[in-house]
Amino acid sequence: MPVNEDKASRFHRRKRWAQVGAAAAGASLLVAWMASGASALVRDLARALAHAFVTSEPNVAIVEVAAYVIILSLSLSLVELPFEFYRSFLLERRYGLTTETLRTWLADHAKALLIGAVVGLVAAEVAYAALRWSPGWWWLVTGLAFAAGLAALAVVAPVLLLPLFYRFVPLDRQGLADRLLRLTRRTGVPVVGVYEWRLGEKSRRANAALVGIGPTRRILLSDTLLSGYSEDEVEVILAHELSHHVHHDLRRMVMLDGLVMIAALGVGHVALVTLGTRVGLAAPHDVAGLPLLVLAGGLAGLAATPLLNALSRRDERRADRCALDLTRNVPAFVSAMRRLGAQNLAEEQPSRMVEWWFYGHPPLAQRLDAAREWAQRDGDASSLSLADPGASGSSG
Repeated sequence: MPVNEDKASRFHRRKRWAQVGAAAAGASLLVAWMASGASALVRDLARALAHAFVTSEPNVAIVEVAAYVIILSLSLSLVELPFEFYRSFLLERRYGLTTETLRTWLADHAKALLIGAVVGLVAAEVAYAALRWSPGWWWLVTGLAFAAGLAALAVVAPVLLLPLFYRFVPLDRQGLADRLLRLTRRTGVPVVGVYEWRLGEKSRRANAALVGIGPTRRILLSDTLLSGYSEDEVEVILAHELSHHVHHDLRRMVMLDGLVMIAALGVGHVALVTLGTRVGLAAPHDVAGLPLLVLAGGLAGLAATPLLNALSRRDERRADRCALDLTRNVPAFVSAMRRLGAQNLAEEQPSRMVEWWFYGHPPLAQRLDAAREWAQRDGDASSLSLADPGASGSSG
């Protein structure tokens, strides 16, 4: 353990190791399946099940892929479960960030697994249908389909997915709602409403979000935020979120994620072509090669992570500047960031390596430094010192 490590740093270090452990356990399972021949055995079992229920050859292929994916998904979930339980329940409870009971956590985890399994099953069926249809260009067709799916999820998530895990009710503070809606009109970002997010039923964290695209875009304010933050602080937090929509950050990140998926699938294609016969695959569309495809694509995605994080941090810095430009309220920005950092156990100054691999937001210390620079350049520098006399102090 590093010397003089604060509470927030300990929490995030342990959480990162659990995340790495889960990834390593999943990767080890995939390697073991390919190396031991277990993947071929599961494929044969899936094929036998398919022939037992359907007779048409195209339908046999579809059911075979489905059965294989279900078995693989369950196996991965089991090996990753201890790490996920430690990361998202035990650690959260130890550090006082959760109000969830074990029963609630298990229910939410089961729902998340089911949603992930359905999405994974659809993705696998699309990929293997494309492999059978166009063995040379399946990766491009599949990548484009996945990118379209990501865009669709961004639209429907606020109305179909988020309500599965949290309760939302229209905000009953009309004055605050009107204030925030005036801010959205100033930026030209239409929303369908302002909602209270009952986050406090599961967490002690505070949060706000502007979710959805077009007809589903809405403002979400957690009850934990509304109960303890001033209207000035809530407004500056929302101004930050508005910047992402003004500058089309969500749309751009969906496109970037789509490009990364196409590249990852291209790497997977190369792996299937060059290594498929060596690991006993009958053809590139042999579903027994799915672990190889996932491993190769996952490594490609991992390689892109520092770049995607850097681009995300750039967007977050711009959103902070936009929030200050819109509100010109440096004290509210500083107090909101420091209070959120303390309440959510933000790690103020992670190492550069940790920042590259794990941080899509600038660390808290950098955000406060940037606010000080904005105040000196465009605002009232004295207002920052009044709001934050210890601007570089710890929030942990």
